[in-house]
Amino acid sequence: MSYVIIEKCLGERYAVCATVCPVECIHPGDYKGQEFMIIDPEVCINCGLCLPECPVGAIVASEDEDQPYAQINKELTPSFKGNPPAPERPKNDPPKRPGNKLVN
Repeated sequence: MSYVIIEKCLGERYAVCATVCPVECIHPGDYKGQEFMIIDPEVCINCGLCLPECPVGAIVASEDEDQPYAQINKELTPSFKGNPPAPERPKNDPPKRPGNKLVN
């Protein structure tokens, strides 16, 4: 099972998670018109490096923790591959999604 990016990522545009991924399986794009990152479940090696890097806690360690978003990650992977990398989050930049709080 691969890691999964969940709803908390909707509207967020920065991707520290992607910069630490050793297999480059995290891709930026959009979902329902909002910026969103996905993890390619076919490439993810379950190393866990992305998990502590997400500033809003939008990554879960198992597809079982959020089946709908596991399916969304899987379905969107082909359309997100090849997108340019997401920008890095400037220091002190707040989360973009209402209700999200920085967790690290």
